[in-house]
Amino acid sequence: MKIFFAAFLLLSATAFAASSLYDFTMPALNGTPTPLAGFKGKVVLVVNVASQCGYTPQYEGLQALYAKYKDQGFVIAGFPANNFGGQEPGTNEEIGAFCRSKYGVTFPMFSKISVKGGDQAPLYQFLTDKTANPKTGGEIQWNFTKFLVDRDGRVIRRFEPAVEPQAKELVTAVESTLKK
Repeated sequence: MKIFFAAFLLLSATAFAASSLYDFTMPALNGTPTPLAGFKGKVVLVVNVASQCGYTPQYEGLQALYAKYKDQGFVIAGFPANNFGGQEPGTNEEIGAFCRSKYGVTFPMFSKISVKGGDQAPLYQFLTDKTANPKTGGEIQWNFTKFLVDRDGRVIRRFEPAVEPQAKELVTAVESTLKK
């Protein structure tokens, strides 16, 4: 695990050097390094997810949102995390199987990471950094926190876990960002 984490750190830009989502490379569920620069020109919703959380049913709404807008340049990037109450204890393989079988998830899912604390992934250091992202920065409080990223890789909105994927404020934000 230490070797994997060291490799992971080398593949990711640090929060302090990053200026956009595109500066990061993250391992997909199967471990393949995936440059987030592959999302250039798309509107991205970055979500920290968990399989055993009260908010887990949001996977259904996230998948519906993705299906509705993906042809317009929208993508959801799911990042499993076990930071809150041990609600994501599974392996990457178990997480992928759960998401596909229970919720039919087809949006990109990444390897399990830490979204807060001393081992926080550099991507989440960037997303939560109040200097880099003054309007959306701040510590992640729970699973299913959502960050909306524009076509230029800039974080423009943050939605806390209680905001459902089909909530008017989130859908309106996605639609208006897609039009830009």
